[in-house]
Amino acid sequence: MNQTPSEFDSRLSTRHRNSKLFELFCLTAVLTSLIILAVLLLSVIYKSWGWVDLDFLRNHHSRKPEDAGINAAFWGSFWLIILTALFSIPIGVGAALYLEEYARKNKFTTFIQVNLANLAGVPSIVYGILGLTVFVRMFDMFRAEEDTVLTISLFVTQLSIPLPFGTTLISGALTLSLLILPVVIISSQESLRSVPPSLRHASLALGATEWQTVRSQVLPAAIPGIATGVILSLSRAIGETAPLLMVGAASFITFTPGGIEGIGDVIANPASLLEVPFSKYTCMPMQIYNWVKFAKIEFQEYVASAGIVILLGVLLLMNATAVYIRMRFQNKIQW
Repeated sequence: MNQTPSEFDSRLSTRHRNSKLFELFCLTAVLTSLIILAVLLLSVIYKSWGWVDLDFLRNHHSRKPEDAGINAAFWGSFWLIILTALFSIPIGVGAALYLEEYARKNKFTTFIQVNLANLAGVPSIVYGILGLTVFVRMFDMFRAEEDTVLTISLFVTQLSIPLPFGTTLISGALTLSLLILPVVIISSQESLRSVPPSLRHASLALGATEWQTVRSQVLPAAIPGIATGVILSLSRAIGETAPLLMVGAASFITFTPGGIEGIGDVIANPASLLEVPFSKYTCMPMQIYNWVKFAKIEFQEYVASAGIVILLGVLLLMNATAVYIRMRFQNKIQW
């Protein structure tokens, strides 16, 4: 269909106008989101002003707002993320390496990939129910009315492991590991796929084995993406509340896991590290949730806001670490 120059110019101006309108709409959406986020952050920071100090970090939970602190929740979150990383990183990265570098592309691997994508979108409360059944109760294999404890002698100390695990730190860490494992696997796979195939071919052509190629060439080149995905997944885990509610994280607790509040406690009693996974615990999101439910306005407005600032600071530090690792390793990579 032939168009006159005037019709063509009219259609062209209409397309340009629609493009400008869409660009304006997107810009408005971004600015609106940033303004709302800034208002929320400024509100929280304003309410927490004067409450966030060293005493707030050192003190335990108290019924008095001025004496309340986040010490137990901070250390609970710290050990929770450490254990979650120990469980999820080796399994997640190992699974990604197998699926990308060793497994053949067939119906079975396609089935695994589809299920990984589905599991990454499952609500966290579902993982909480799974963790309650598998880790806290262990399918009711042990009688609830009897205290079953497995005692293991290690060097000069004895480690007592409750069976089932119950509402201990290891149950929460294993549940969070299940939560972030699909995301760790998928992000690790994407990082491995970003490594040019020519790097693999060159290594194999020089006589390296497949494992040597993966270990010395592919994995180091994929570390920036893998580390970023892992840290962002752990950032999500540290802010989760629903699954930890299901597996029984305490809302009121006045001690830290293993009684550790610093490096001095570890030096004085190294055996306390073994007690950490099987200790009762709370975490920062749970503590904030508990403060918001208190009747006193000081807990709802000020103490909870101070806890939110600490949690946001930890998340910001983790995300900044992810960016630093990515930039540092990317500058060293030379294709």
